[in-house]
Amino acid sequence: MPLRRSLLGRLLGVSALVAACSVAATAWLAVQTTSGAIRQEQGRNLAADARIYDTLLGYAAQNPTWNGVDATVRKLAEESGRRIALTTQSRQLLADSATAEVPPPLPPQASAVVDPLSVDTVLAARSTEGQGTAADRIDPRAVGPFLLPAAERTELRQLAERHAICLNRSGFAADVVVGPSGRPRVQMVGNAPERVLSTKCESFDLDAPTRTERKALDALNGLADACLERQGRGGVRLDQNLFWGDQVTEPRQEERPVPVPEDAREARAAPAVEPPREFTGEDDRAIASCVGTARSEQLGSYVASPALLFIGDEGGATVPGFDLSPANTAKIAGVAALVLALTVGTSVLAGARLVRPLHALTGAAQRMRDGEESASVPVSGDDEIARLAAAFNDMSAHRARLEEQRRAMVSDVAHELRTPLSNIRGWLEAAQDGLADPDPAFVSSLLEEAVQLQHIIDDLQDLAAADAGVLRVHPEPVRVGELLAQVAAAHQARADTAEVTLRVAADGQVPEVAADPVRLRQAVGNLVSNAVRHTPAGGTVTLRAYGGGAAGGCAASRSGAVFEGGSGSDSGSPTGDEGESGSGAGAGSGFPSGDVVIEVADTGTGIPAEDLPYVFDRFWRAEKSRSRRTGGSGLGLAIVRKLAEAHGGTAGAESTEGEGSVFSIRLPGSAPTP
Repeated sequence: MPLRRSLLGRLLGVSALVAACSVAATAWLAVQTTSGAIRQEQGRNLAADARIYDTLLGYAAQNPTWNGVDATVRKLAEESGRRIALTTQSRQLLADSATAEVPPPLPPQASAVVDPLSVDTVLAARSTEGQGTAADRIDPRAVGPFLLPAAERTELRQLAERHAICLNRSGFAADVVVGPSGRPRVQMVGNAPERVLSTKCESFDLDAPTRTERKALDALNGLADACLERQGRGGVRLDQNLFWGDQVTEPRQEERPVPVPEDAREARAAPAVEPPREFTGEDDRAIASCVGTARSEQLGSYVASPALLFIGDEGGATVPGFDLSPANTAKIAGVAALVLALTVGTSVLAGARLVRPLHALTGAAQRMRDGEESASVPVSGDDEIARLAAAFNDMSAHRARLEEQRRAMVSDVAHELRTPLSNIRGWLEAAQDGLADPDPAFVSSLLEEAVQLQHIIDDLQDLAAADAGVLRVHPEPVRVGELLAQVAAAHQARADTAEVTLRVAADGQVPEVAADPVRLRQAVGNLVSNAVRHTPAGGTVTLRAYGGGAAGGCAASRSGAVFEGGSGSDSGSPTGDEGESGSGAGAGSGFPSGDVVIEVADTGTGIPAEDLPYVFDRFWRAEKSRSRRTGGSGLGLAIVRKLAEAHGGTAGAESTEGEGSVFSIRLPGSAPTP
């Protein structure tokens, strides 16, 4: 049988499919759960790391060195519960929050580089405390020479507050916000610039650069112009917002306005401005690059040098992550393959153990089909297959017993039919040859043999009908005493010939039974015929009947009893397994008291105890030579048992060797006789 069609193949396929689905589902669930947990943990850690990075970035932007950063590092470590370390780019330690005497070594990869002139835009974007980054990635808190002194701050603060008050009076919500350099600016709620322009709240004085800013801006312009000059380009003028081009409306240095009273501003002449200059896209990119380079060069001496930032746990671990690298993918695939291999291997072992006894059963069934007598299989364990094997062995043994019984029955039937046929043939051949005269004695002998042959055939027909379940009975109320008298009268002549006394001892209180009178007379007649045949001259055969309640003492007093059959059962075993021999198994034990018992007792030689279980088997005879003088066909008692069962009763036998035998028929009782 192909593996794909066998039970083992299907078991392997199902197991592999289930294992693959289980592995895939488990892996998917584990990846989803782990990835979600890691993303959540990474999000929290990244937010904390961004806050740490932003704080240290602000320190570097506002201090020219890292001296004194230890306090800031330890405070951040206490707030985040992490280990924070700063080193130079050559990995010389600047600050470390580790509390151990010998801190764990730092990981080879830094978490970030703290450089206010080159901000990490990812961490800066996640910071909740940062001020944003410029297009050139310089931290806005790195102001350097643009930091205003106190006098200029105060002056600009007053201008900003007056401007905010003017806007508030005009119906605009405005507030003063101070930047990292100390310059204040007016921030309005909402966006209506055209309405602001229609008011008299001018901010020209507030927007103009101060002396400090002008000085720093001139230096920045000089650095940027030098860069542009090296590229063969013209210089530019930057405002305090680092814009250039037509957006710049800065007055010349000699025309810089000075604060004047508010009531004189309307009469003041407008400042002169330079005509706008046209810039191409390439010019803008070159200017932006030079401005960024100039700013870095200008701020380099005002900020701390770049430092490596290490963030991890106290034990030295870094931020947890989930790296589905080729190596990890190979590990997952290897584990999945190992699980599948183990599943397939286990399935092979389990399937082989499951299929092996099935193969043995198949082989035994084939041997049974081929006619081999021994077709049993070994039984091990107590599982379903073991019980199946045990049931198969029982079936095989039962089949062997039936086959043996069939063979014995064929042999016995052939023997029983051969004898009368041989006698008839012999007498006819003798008459044909003139050796015997066809006188009345001759005819009588042939008739006797024919009757014997007909009797055997009738008995076989009755047994076949009983075995097929088509033995029909027609029950009607029967008076047991009258039936026993009829049977005794029918066998009286034979008893007189054998010099055996035949008597009836029926109890007058015996209830009627619902039985087929013809079949019941046949059964009792077989018992009487068998008893007369095995009772020596001068002996007695007694027919008696009584209710089941009255049989207890009598039946219990006998020994060597056997009862065969039961309602709806068939005892065809030649070994007599259905019978039980021994004291106390008589008619009165274990039956309802309303039953009627019919007994035929004789004073013959009795039956040996070892033969008692087989007396109701077909063709069984105590005299093994099967002589016609000492026994009948061997079917009479088997028919008695079948007839008793057809009436819902049982047939039994009790015997004591050398004293006699008692054969009984127990039938369900009916209503008492009126």
